[in-house]
Amino acid sequence: MDLTLSPQEEAFRDELRGWLDEHHPGAEPEGDEAGFEFRRSWQKTLHQAGWAGVSWPKEYGGRGASLIEQAIYNEEVTRAKAPAAVNVLGLAMGGPTVIAHGSEEQRKRYLEPILSAEEIWCQGFSEPESGSDLASLKTKAERHGDEWVVTGQKVWTTLAHHAKWCMLVARTDPDAPKHQGLTYFLMDMDQDAVQVRPLAQITGEAEFNELFLEEARIPHANIVGGEGNGWPVAITTLMHERATLAFGLQIQVKIALGELMEKARSTTVNGGSAAEDEIIRDRLAQLYIESEVLRLNAYRGLTHTMKHGVPGPEGSLGKWQWADVNQALTELALDIAGPQALLRSDDWTYRFLRARANSIEGGTTEILKNIVAERVLGLPRLR
Repeated sequence: MDLTLSPQEEAFRDELRGWLDEHHPGAEPEGDEAGFEFRRSWQKTLHQAGWAGVSWPKEYGGRGASLIEQAIYNEEVTRAKAPAAVNVLGLAMGGPTVIAHGSEEQRKRYLEPILSAEEIWCQGFSEPESGSDLASLKTKAERHGDEWVVTGQKVWTTLAHHAKWCMLVARTDPDAPKHQGLTYFLMDMDQDAVQVRPLAQITGEAEFNELFLEEARIPHANIVGGEGNGWPVAITTLMHERATLAFGLQIQVKIALGELMEKARSTTVNGGSAAEDEIIRDRLAQLYIESEVLRLNAYRGLTHTMKHGVPGPEGSLGKWQWADVNQALTELALDIAGPQALLRSDDWTYRFLRARANSIEGGTTEILKNIVAERVLGLPRLR
């Protein structure tokens, strides 16, 4: 792949850089509610200027940008350290899934409120006993006339405490093979039968939640992709999740690595700069090499999407690599910090604690390795 930008792509990048310089909202305030409203306001600003859903088709409210331009957008927003859009799951996963599998009525109903952040989305996939083996999920949906009645439990549901809509996969045919008896619903979270309970993390935050469904009601019209066709629709959601993550995450690693190098230069170890310690220098060099591999693999995954029109299993490789690199990076930061790492107020301590989830969220590293082995490398299945 030629990584040189065309004149049109350079113009897109320069326009975006200029806009971000002029409209950057500053640092996010502390506190869940304050931060949430800050990011919602920021996404509305993005949407009004045409910078939300940049690669969505123009007829659905997007900018109609190319995949290269979408990658440029992800890199530049991350490089500018701009806030994340509040409706990240709707923008990166829900919207593209509705565009790919939804009816025209569903596109007209759901896409605009995703872009404007009027309606926040969450993802109801994982369950207490069905995380990595998603197709074994037990949440059941039974049809009652024009409605489906849903009972079950979901877990690790990011932003459920703010969400209006949930991308919910439930079992609608208990007698069918496990991959064929599933249906993909859009569930309204605003009902008494849906209970959200936050899960406190080691960092003190609670962005993940448990979701309890006690005969929740979903109209039949809220099925995406057809009854019993939930597995391929869910795979579309997951492929978009991992492919979209790649570009923002690889530049985040580059920025963090630069900050870590500065920390090494300014920290004294054994009477000298940590950056002069041979072992630390070797570890920094290895992280730089791995960050370059992460960047180039992100472009390789983009090449596949450009050829085939949809993200492929290569996105699993980028997410797996990012988790390994980011965890190694934060571990080195704490080694350099020494006793300072025990202070909760140190930013690197927070990053280290948050990075523990990297190899779990968005697909566990073990499952991603299986996907890469079987679907990218073509190796035989173990079972």
